Amino acid sequence: MAVPPGRRSACTNWIGYFCVDAKTPLYALMGPTASGKTGIAIDLACHHGFELISVDSVLVYRGLDIGSAKPSAAEQALAPHALIDIREFWQPYSAGDFRDDCAALVRGIVDRGHKPLLVGGTQLYFKALMDMNPDLPSADAGVRAQIRAHAATDGWPALHAQLAKVDPVSAARLHPNHSSRIERALEVHRLSGRALSDFHVPSTSSAYEFRSVALVPDDRAWLHRRIAQRFELMMRAGFEDEVRGLMAHPKFEPSLTSMSAVGYRQAIMGLSDGSERAQWVERAVIASRQLAKRQLTWLRGWPDLKVVAAETATTDAVLSAFSDFQ
Repeated sequence: MAVPPGRRSACTNWIGYFCVDAKTPLYALMGPTASGKTGIAIDLACHHGFELISVDSVLVYRGLDIGSAKPSAAEQALAPHALIDIREFWQPYSAGDFRDDCAALVRGIVDRGHKPLLVGGTQLYFKALMDMNPDLPSADAGVRAQIRAHAATDGWPALHAQLAKVDPVSAARLHPNHSSRIERALEVHRLSGRALSDFHVPSTSSAYEFRSVALVPDDRAWLHRRIAQRFELMMRAGFEDEVRGLMAHPKFEPSLTSMSAVGYRQAIMGLSDGSERAQWVERAVIASRQLAKRQLTWLRGWPDLKVVAAETATTDAVLSAFSDFQ
């Protein structure tokens, strides 16, 4: 994206159209799914001068409310979350879109004298802020449909092998069945002719000084129980009806990015093939546990991360961890 004419000399750090002062402090509350981020984030917003920016690739979509554990209307009225409900479920939204939207929001929050707090667990979005080139192509629904059609015929390991030929660096980082990331890497190559790994830049080039705290359970079984309990509450709240409503929409396609979200994907498959509810619910819970495992693995590699035990996490403990950066 071009820099506005006549303003380049006034700033050396551009993200999209927005000038961000060198190493703007950017707070992040991270953690795996169901680790308790939302409650603490709302308290930080209500009482400690933070404004919240959602870092969740499912919460951007309208209509995906119950299965995404989206903050309730009451919670959002208490502490507004930016980047929630900004797309219809059939519209694309990429990491590059998030990066540019986030840059604008951070500037506004800082200008108001508040502290920007990123809250969520979508790794690709965090990484986009840290080390992705602004020229990274946005999502393309047509290209993604072609890739998914190929995967439906030959399987994701075959596409992983294809990726290894054009982007061996990215392929080496990915499991052969990690569908969403294989899809994105192939999409970038088809749109740009370049490997996704070519768009990575050193993290020192980031416009932000990340102050990152993660809620990480000491006991994995505790997290597994929370995931199962939360899914039970989702089912009681009408998750199945929510999915049936999405499937009945004229613009519904099972290949849509939004429909690949954990929980939704398993529900759609189960409702489509006539599986017993208990079967697809169990698959959804297992997929949520697997997501949490990937998130925890990724967090171990995040630089300068302060960890707070999720089982006993409090707002004061998170504030204390943030203060360690100052």
